[in-house]
Amino acid sequence: MVGERRRELFSVGAIWLVVTVVAEYVAVAVSLHPPGASREARIIDEAFDLLLYLAIPVFTFVVVVVGYSIVRHRAGPDEELDGPPIRTNRAFIASWMVVTSVLTVLVIVPALAGMDKLAAGPEPGLVIDVRAEQWSWTFDYAGGEVRTKDTLVLPVDTRIQFRITATDVIHSFWIPAFRIKQDAVPGKVTETFVTAERIGEFRDDVGMRVQCAELCGLGHARMWTDVSVVSQEDFDAWFSSAGG
Repeated sequence: MVGERRRELFSVGAIWLVVTVVAEYVAVAVSLHPPGASREARIIDEAFDLLLYLAIPVFTFVVVVVGYSIVRHRAGPDEELDGPPIRTNRAFIASWMVVTSVLTVLVIVPALAGMDKLAAGPEPGLVIDVRAEQWSWTFDYAGGEVRTKDTLVLPVDTRIQFRITATDVIHSFWIPAFRIKQDAVPGKVTETFVTAERIGEFRDDVGMRVQCAELCGLGHARMWTDVSVVSQEDFDAWFSSAGG
């Protein structure tokens, strides 16, 4: 009985190891992220990758144990009695607590470091006030010198501060290509920062859009606006022609 149990433990461990190695290789070799276009996107994508690498062994362990149990210990067509009772394995529980505690620390420490990276940076070179309302976005540049609704135009390689609010219900300011997301709350101003690193626009990358990510009513799905990232020279020319 003891020998059989050890063989099963060895079999499950070997299968788990193989499946985990294959899954980790696929996670490293295949990019699961849409194209990123900002400094913040790189930091956030790195955080998601770390979480994925740490989650894979836990996920594969559960899948392998459950799958092995279903295949190896399934009841026969004529068996109607319950299986033997399973009692607590204190060594397994203690090991599991140690492993999950270590994984928790491995998640918390890089998360704090990533938050510091997101907060760090030079003073913003441009401040844009964002106002959300059912079901549109309004962008005021430099205290209202220029206002747009149809397109959010941004200069590349410039740290931008978004000051965000709403006039009616809670919305969420989200630019998929930048990975940033911040609630727009009536009566409150929230903020977020972004540094675009790649010139582009919505027709070339669907992630280049301001999308409401908070269910805000019947027109929620239509509440999006093009984003256009241009060179500093082109931005200055656009700003001047728009009335700056």
